Amino acid sequence: MTTSEMSIRPVVWRTPAVVVLCGCLIALLSFGPRSAVGQFLTPMSVEKGWGRDIFSFALAIQNLLWGVGQPFAGAIADRFGTVRVLWVGAIIYALGLAWMAYADTPTNLTLSAGVLIGFGLSGCSFTLVIGALGKLVPENWRSLAFGAGTGAGSFGQFLFSPLARLLIDQFGWQSALVVFAGVMLLILPLSLALATPRAEPSTIKNAPVTQSVVQALAEAFGHRSYVLLVLGFFTCGFQLAFITVHLPAYLIDRGLSTQTGAWTIGVIGLFNIVGSIYSGWLGNRVPKRYILSVIYLARALAVVAFVLLPASATSAIIFGAVTGLLWLSTVPPTSGLVALMFGTRWLAMLFGFAFFSHQVGGFLGVWLGGVVFERTGSYDAVWWLSVLFGVLSAVINLPIVEKPVARVAPAPA
Repeated sequence: MTTSEMSIRPVVWRTPAVVVLCGCLIALLSFGPRSAVGQFLTPMSVEKGWGRDIFSFALAIQNLLWGVGQPFAGAIADRFGTVRVLWVGAIIYALGLAWMAYADTPTNLTLSAGVLIGFGLSGCSFTLVIGALGKLVPENWRSLAFGAGTGAGSFGQFLFSPLARLLIDQFGWQSALVVFAGVMLLILPLSLALATPRAEPSTIKNAPVTQSVVQALAEAFGHRSYVLLVLGFFTCGFQLAFITVHLPAYLIDRGLSTQTGAWTIGVIGLFNIVGSIYSGWLGNRVPKRYILSVIYLARALAVVAFVLLPASATSAIIFGAVTGLLWLSTVPPTSGLVALMFGTRWLAMLFGFAFFSHQVGGFLGVWLGGVVFERTGSYDAVWWLSVLFGVLSAVINLPIVEKPVARVAPAPA
């Protein structure tokens, strides 16, 4: 048995079920506070006398830096193991939440909610979890594990959005953020289950044994299907980030209660558990490009119906349920396609670059939401832009070729 094989063999207690469970808990904890940030927009803006564009800019920076840091965090995790990255990410995330609670200027808000939380997320979010699961679980578990990890993040959304509302109402928004900062430290012990070995040979047949980072990047970005996948993922980030941050305020603007906004975001998270796990299960049975195309088109249709129908608590909750089924259900087929095309050696890094595109979309979605509202008094233009992006992404994903990249076997010595 080689040293590499011994390093990949799991510790007795780290069975696939335990690995998936701990990965799911980390995804739940890291995604929860981030998905509840929309609950803080109104109370912080009112107390500080800020326009929505200030809060939106800080959260837009968060999305962008989360995306910028993700490929680097993924590359470090692929090369040196996942635990170190998860620890650093969780600590930075906790510091960002604690500082955000006492941010008294727009600059401090941007540095805390934007810079620290953004980089913290890049080191401990579900994208790192997916990379670790891809290495640690058997191949026949992989697609379902991706779906479970993604769905767990959404359970965090279901749990933390109403919890944020409860803590804000009972103790104030500052205390709520401090509590969330403490919760992030639970990631530290859980991450031990996701310990991955140093970079191992690619699992694709005929892959070079020592493919470097530069070679992996050149191969991926020279591959048309990967580029299409990355471009389509932009829309996912645009839609999700805009809805997460601005939907609660949008519902208040239309005469609904703060509780309706909190529960709508929570329902999105609850139904995404079903959507993500089903998407992961379906990925082993249906071409993944078709799954992605249907998801993007269905999101566009859901937004059209939501914007045109009269506002009510019922329509908001129904929109939350439908959107939840389509929310992060893009992640299992997207990450599954990356693993299929390039193997798992550089999975966290290559999925990280796809996620960077996702977060550039998130940056624009959050930022444009605040800017457009301050200038027009309405979110309508951004809603319709998200519809356009959804249709375009539905089309972009169709030409993707679902097979491993063609590689030349090394010549015999």
